[in-house]
Amino acid sequence: MSEHPETSAQKPIQNLRDSYIAKTLTESQYAIAVGVANVINYHIQKTGSFRDALTDYAHAFARSEKFDAMKGEMIIRDVYTEQYGHTMNAAREALLENAKKLPETACEQALQAARKTLDTISKGETEPFYKAYDREGSALARTLNITESGAKQLMVEYYRAIEGRELYETGKELEEQHHKPKTDEARREREKTRSQSVVRRS
Repeated sequence: MSEHPETSAQKPIQNLRDSYIAKTLTESQYAIAVGVANVINYHIQKTGSFRDALTDYAHAFARSEKFDAMKGEMIIRDVYTEQYGHTMNAAREALLENAKKLPETACEQALQAARKTLDTISKGETEPFYKAYDREGSALARTLNITESGAKQLMVEYYRAIEGRELYETGKELEEQHHKPKTDEARREREKTRSQSVVRRS
């Protein structure tokens, strides 16, 4: 499988509700199963893994219903397949396969994502490294149809190869120089406002 399934394109909700598995569920069971399927899909997109998340959610689902965890897992798997048009494992395998067949532009795209991460820490409103890194990693993952963790690893590797520095260390240095002073100032302003409010009330 060389292409990532279109996980964002879901079937019309009525069609899903008319599926065999959905017809066996109450409204609340159906709502929970659809919600859990969405969460598990995010786990797949993020890490390329779903086994632990599926087990945990299936147990939680079963605890409030009159079936065991195995039945809960089967329901979630079936709803996921109906909702996304492929199995959880197919989605996982497609992402991992795409990571083995990256386009020639992947290096430049990953490098640009890393540089954009650093720019948003040091320019404009600024933000902490973890937020900028996560956002750009997610965007790169969608562009390349790979996992978010895989995209972030590409950013780290290509930035190191071209710049001779670690992306994390550079980002944290910029955060200390540009973002932290702004957050410190904002905190002082909040504390000042609260103090003034207390004085006025007293």
